[in-house]
Amino acid sequence: MKTADGRMIAEIFEGWAPRSLALEKDNVGLMVGTLNKPVHRVLTTLDVSNEVVDEAVEKDIDLIIAHHPLIFKPMASIETSGGKGSIIEKCMKHDIAVYAAHTNLDIADGGVNDMLADALGLEKTEVLVPMTEVPLKKLTAFVPEGHVESVRSALGDAGAGHIGDYSHCTFSTDGTGTFIPGDNTDPYLGTRGQMEFAPETRMETIVPETILPDVIKVLESAHPYEEPAYDVYPLDIQGEVMGLGRIGYLSESHSYEGFIEHVKSAFGVRHVRTAGPEPSEVRTVAVLGGDGNKFWSHALKRGADVYITGDLYFHTAQDAALEGLNTIDPGHHIEQIIKEGVRRKMESLIDISVYDITFYASTISTEPFTFR
Repeated sequence: MKTADGRMIAEIFEGWAPRSLALEKDNVGLMVGTLNKPVHRVLTTLDVSNEVVDEAVEKDIDLIIAHHPLIFKPMASIETSGGKGSIIEKCMKHDIAVYAAHTNLDIADGGVNDMLADALGLEKTEVLVPMTEVPLKKLTAFVPEGHVESVRSALGDAGAGHIGDYSHCTFSTDGTGTFIPGDNTDPYLGTRGQMEFAPETRMETIVPETILPDVIKVLESAHPYEEPAYDVYPLDIQGEVMGLGRIGYLSESHSYEGFIEHVKSAFGVRHVRTAGPEPSEVRTVAVLGGDGNKFWSHALKRGADVYITGDLYFHTAQDAALEGLNTIDPGHHIEQIIKEGVRRKMESLIDISVYDITFYASTISTEPFTFR
């Protein structure tokens, strides 16, 4: 079996949740150690605590992927007798690298907020708080006959050609390509020094800018030519809107009390805090993982029956209630959903039948509060 290294894993992860999506001043990426090493075992976790690192040591983990950054603010010194310094020392001693994906994983398609929305069973979800729009590019490739379908399939599988709920969208026209192979070439078609007239298909598709480099690599790999001919054009049409939180609809209305129990069950919590006028029924739901105090007005404007988020402040809950919005706070720790979610996602992105790598979801709860 092949051996993966940390750089490869980070590159694949960032193809899903690019660091460029992270909010300003958010510390994401490598926290401790090095990615320049073989990686056979990866642990996914919400936080990096002493107990989580002990679990990693026991499982002989090479790399921890966490949602919350171990190092969020600059550290003037690393005191190893306690606190985060002791965690860093333990990771270094056991050669465990720590990588964090925070707000970029919140924003990413299929990331934290989509996982939370899926757990609630929300349908027809949209971004609650738009933060950025991914520019679209048009990729045009010229493919010789006999290879059109394999290249088309490879590009679609790599994420090109998505329009709404449709995938593998392309447009093709037939024509003739011409070229003269040089003296140092090993041409798939033609003879060195002679003009070649090749039946080719012009294949056009759209590609989000964030994955364009990866799609081009796939094109070059799937194309039979030494030097595939392709063009990339900017498009003046709206790309995918990305941002924090999600708003969507339940398949059927719930009573408010019934929905509270649904939230507890979906997120595995025994208690929630609620505030504001109780809706007669719940159908439209907004959810935002982590601390969502700044964004309750987005839920109000979008017509949410309830707004679910963590760490609600006293005055935030009061202000939302005054405006007629019901809020539900199940706690920040519901983001633990990423432990299994990231494990499953990475297993879908890396062929574990080819690479000698195993992903584990941490079994350690990092909830700091005790409910009595």
